[in-house]
Amino acid sequence: MVIPGWQSLSYFSDENNLCWFLEPELGKEIVRVHKVVGNAVTQDRYIVVGTGSTQLYQAALYALSPHDESGPINVVSTAPYYSSYPLITDYLKSGLYRWGGDAKTYKEDGPYIELVTSPNNPDGFLRESVVNSSKGILIHDLAYYWPQYTPITSAADHDVMLFTASKSTGHAGMRIGWALVKDRETARKMIEYIELNTIGVSKDSQLRVAKVLKVVSDSCGNETAKSFFDHSYDAMYERWKLLKQAAKDTKRFSVPDFASQRCNFFGRVFEQQPAFAWFKCGEEIVDCEKFLREEKKILTKSGKHFGDELSYVRISMLDRDTNFNIFLHRISSSSNSTL
Repeated sequence: MVIPGWQSLSYFSDENNLCWFLEPELGKEIVRVHKVVGNAVTQDRYIVVGTGSTQLYQAALYALSPHDESGPINVVSTAPYYSSYPLITDYLKSGLYRWGGDAKTYKEDGPYIELVTSPNNPDGFLRESVVNSSKGILIHDLAYYWPQYTPITSAADHDVMLFTASKSTGHAGMRIGWALVKDRETARKMIEYIELNTIGVSKDSQLRVAKVLKVVSDSCGNETAKSFFDHSYDAMYERWKLLKQAAKDTKRFSVPDFASQRCNFFGRVFEQQPAFAWFKCGEEIVDCEKFLREEKKILTKSGKHFGDELSYVRISMLDRDTNFNIFLHRISSSSNSTL
């Protein structure tokens, strides 16, 4: 794509839109791709664009927290939870919100915000809220609710839903995410946060993502070639098949088992094949991350960062073929030798 040097000079993209820095072309393609895939309701929703879903998460916390003198609201999520949630939540030591820990063990009275990541990062399972209190406010992080990772069983219909280009198409470097927000006042406050934080979002990145999403949606209507999601599904299916076989052969490691469901997008039944493997070492290995790093020369992220045990690690399933094949070789090797 070509972006002329004179284009996008202004802060404003659409002064008639509540989210005045959202490029109209991006808004159109976001609605289109969700309609094609069938993974989220966009009708009667406000689209808020952000610099990745990280900024949108911060904007949602700002928008949903009580702005009075009641003190910071607790933010919780079911363990294992995304490791950056506690760090991002407490980084600025805000007087509006604070990290409250594992939602499964949360017992405090009063309002709270619960993060529901589905499919979950790191373990890949589908999630629902667990605190079940009328005082709860929910944020649904649906970054991985795309058909290459999980069956699309219905169009998600929640008050605040977060998506990102980094997980839907793999274009993490463009730093674009979007939120689908039901309530106008919540959307307005999220936009206010982004306005104060970065005075909008890069237009060049928005135009690139709009182009990418258009190509993805176009590919789904091409009957002579594989769609983007078909290609991505096949790649994830093959990698998970190889990883499961390697874990089975070694008997020292295990990965989760998932239930199969029918995907409305593909029209077939399959099980989750997440972007990350929630890898567990056998009982004889106390610290899985340390063992894999020192004995197998494999870099992972320990379960302790996700609110879980040292016997777990998170491993990316999205690396390049060469690196993924080296990883398989090393976990399959009975010796400590490396490539």
